Amino acid sequence: MADAAPVVAVPSPDEELLTKAAALTVQEEVSTTALPPHRSHDPQNNLKRTDPFQFGSRYLQENDDVFEFNAWDHVETDDTYKEYAEQQFAMQRESPVSDFDKHRFNSDPAKWWNLFYKNNTANFFKNRKWLQQEFPILDKVTAEDAGPVTILEVGAGAGNTAFPILASNKNPKLKVHACDFSKKAVEVMRSHEAYNQDFMQADVWDAASDELPPGLEESSVDVVLMVFIFSALSPRQWEQAVRNIYRVLKPGGEVCFRDYGRGDLAQVRFKKGRYLEENFYIRGDGTRVYFFEKDELAEIWTGVTAVPQDGTEADETKESIESKLAKESLFEVEELGVDRRMLVNRAKRLKMYRCWLQGRFRKK
Repeated sequence: MADAAPVVAVPSPDEELLTKAAALTVQEEVSTTALPPHRSHDPQNNLKRTDPFQFGSRYLQENDDVFEFNAWDHVETDDTYKEYAEQQFAMQRESPVSDFDKHRFNSDPAKWWNLFYKNNTANFFKNRKWLQQEFPILDKVTAEDAGPVTILEVGAGAGNTAFPILASNKNPKLKVHACDFSKKAVEVMRSHEAYNQDFMQADVWDAASDELPPGLEESSVDVVLMVFIFSALSPRQWEQAVRNIYRVLKPGGEVCFRDYGRGDLAQVRFKKGRYLEENFYIRGDGTRVYFFEKDELAEIWTGVTAVPQDGTEADETKESIESKLAKESLFEVEELGVDRRMLVNRAKRLKMYRCWLQGRFRKK
């Protein structure tokens, strides 16, 4: 009698599907484990930052494909871009704004911002929904039990900062004073459907004037917001603006600050006839913009000049430096960071560098 044929267990269709699913699950787990979250294209795996001033978590490493993503965080400019930027700056200095135009743009800057908001209204800017992430004090003062709190926004524009704050506010005793030196910008805010005078007051105010904002007295404000406003001032206006902020803040009050950093793509792109003075330019629409260095901002807000680290005296005498160090210091720097991003145009294989400065300054 012939030997019986061996019995082979044939899996049912359901068992086959389960086996394949299990194998795929293992493969996905291995793949997910091997791939750092910041490199994953799966939105579920993207690493979300939780700390203020962390400025993103997608770090560019040596073997990474630069053109895999649209943007990378914390990327220093490469030598090629630095050389190009310095060439651009040299070209800009050689072809400055004429003396006639300097007077025209500097004598009445509000005129040009009025034209800007007349042409762009509220649709030009996106609402700044990242504010609470970067400035946690805004979460604190908008909490239900925060009590009486006054926020002053300087350079409020069309309200793209003030209105998002009010939209998430749970504090019945919060009041936001939103000021801008453009009458048209204030009109845009006042005509907004979310404008509620119980919680918000929009007024015309020049941060570099000799007066305090309408409706506010000295030492009456808890938090001051200055988001892309300081750069619109002339360097000769900085000291007065800082003193005005100092006057209006309560002792221990906080300034939340964000603005352009030197070497930002916007600065490098300026053509001939836009250079007012070092790091200070006129845009095509007539508005002004300055690009700051980190140490420069610290000096502006504290009144203290950093001593050169290499022991040299730079362009100043030792006595001059010591004199500035002894100057009255109005604010303490709580945090001051540089937010760098490299944006990538994958179709044209272009790398573009952005640079912003962000700070928290506290009134002594």
